[in-house]
Order: sequence, then structure tokens, then C-alpha cells
Amino acid sequence: MTNLMREYHWSDGKRLIVGKKTLIMGILNITPDSFSDGGKWNSIDAALRHMEEMVQDGADIIDIGAESSRPGFTPLSAAEEIERLQVILPKLVEHCPVPISVDTYKAETADYAMTAGAHMMNDIWGLQYAQEPGQMAAVAAKHGVPVVVMHNQSGTDYDDIMEDMKAFFARSAAIAAAAGVLPEQIITDPGIGFGKTCEQNIYVLQHLKELTALPYPLLLGTSRKGFIGKVLDLPVTERMEGTGATCVAGVLDGCAIVRVHDVRPIARMCAMADVLAGR
Repeated sequence: MTNLMREYHWSDGKRLIVGKKTLIMGILNITPDSFSDGGKWNSIDAALRHMEEMVQDGADIIDIGAESSRPGFTPLSAAEEIERLQVILPKLVEHCPVPISVDTYKAETADYAMTAGAHMMNDIWGLQYAQEPGQMAAVAAKHGVPVVVMHNQSGTDYDDIMEDMKAFFARSAAIAAAAGVLPEQIITDPGIGFGKTCEQNIYVLQHLKELTALPYPLLLGTSRKGFIGKVLDLPVTERMEGTGATCVAGVLDGCAIVRVHDVRPIARMCAMADVLAGR
């Protein structure tokens, strides 16, 4: 298991240590159409209340998303995405005691969010969104913030899925370096549920050590996803235990951050897994 320790500091006094213990990233969707909690947190009061609950339950980071990325989602323009964020993000920045990550693959949205006081970028296209070549990396370099680089592709055809994912991350790292992003700003994410079949998702989870051996902390996002529902034959509202099992397995394989909806139980599971992993 790679022992990568990263320490991030921001001008507003917030601080994050990656690698000392498993960090919990709590999901705050302000979308009307997310697959498991669409429309629940898209008012200021509801979003702030949910943020506070997640922080109390053990969230180290709050990840806010204004566009659903569920299968078959309807894309938003950057202007529409920013319009949603403008309602809630400034209040979140004002009141949230932990760093805020913004889940977007659009450079204009990311630039708005970082300028508004958010602390991290979370890019489901891993700095490789075809319609905006190089632009997300430029925003990460401009603001000097950590950026989650997620593996993604259109379709599920691979020559060798693990080697193809490593090559993807190598391309992302090269794009980042060309824009002036420092290597220590990069956090990788295997993109469970994106461009992968159920069987491929499981295979990647069984071989995570190949990715945690890379020189970047790894974030794992399995929360409530379809492959868990398929394996356990359960609806999205009953996938917490399956999520927990994948998170514990990820922690034991060296993952640094888990991104989840159900913060309290998963935080407890990961704390126990940290002890077993010798952290």
C-alpha cells in the first residue's frame, strides 16, 4: 500500500491532510435529478442543514454537484450550472467548516466555484473533456487547488482495463503538467460506474492495488451505485451496506478518500478499516 501523505492549506484557514486516515467526502447534490437524492437538498436551508449533518457525522470534505452525472443524465450548460451554484455555494462557503469540493467537468463552472471560495475541483472527465481540451487543467493551475482526476470513457471496450486506466491517468498527468498543475495537486479516482459494466466495476475493485501503487492518492466513489444494486438485488435506497463493504475493501487496498452519501455509518466502517490497515 502506497503511503502518500499530502497536506493542503487554503487562504481561509482550512486544512486537509490526505493519507493519515481515510477521509470522508460527503455528497451534497443540489440537482433535481440525481439518481438517489435528486431534489432533496436544492434549497439553501436544506443544503446547509444537510452539510451540517454530514460534518457532524464525520465528513472531512463536502462535495457539491449542480449537474447530475447519473446514466442518461441531461447535460447543463456552464451558465445553467453556475446559476444553480450561485444560489447555494456562497452560503456554503460562508458556513461550512471543512473544505468544499465542486463536482464539475466544465472549466467555466470550476473557475466560478474556485473564485467563489471552493477548495477543490472534482472532474468526472479527468481533465480530458473533449469539448474543452486543456481548460480544466488551466483552471486548476490558476487557482492552485487539488483536483480529483476521474477515469471515464464513452463505451465499455478495453484492451486491458487496468492498463488502459493507468494510461488514462498518465495522459491526465501530462495535460496537468503542461498547464502548470503540480503533481501533488492530483488525486485520482477509478470512476466506478462510469464507462464500465457491472463486471468491469467489480474487476477494478478487485485490482485497486494497481491504482493505489501510482504516485497519487486515490479517491473511491461507489456510493449506492448500480453495480451494488445488481449484485445485492436492492433498490438505490437500500445500498448502504454494499457501499460500506466496497469502501472497507478500498481502504484496505490503500484508498485515501471515499465519496459517500451515508456519512455516519461509512465513517465508522472506514475508521475501523484504518486500524486494520495500520494507519
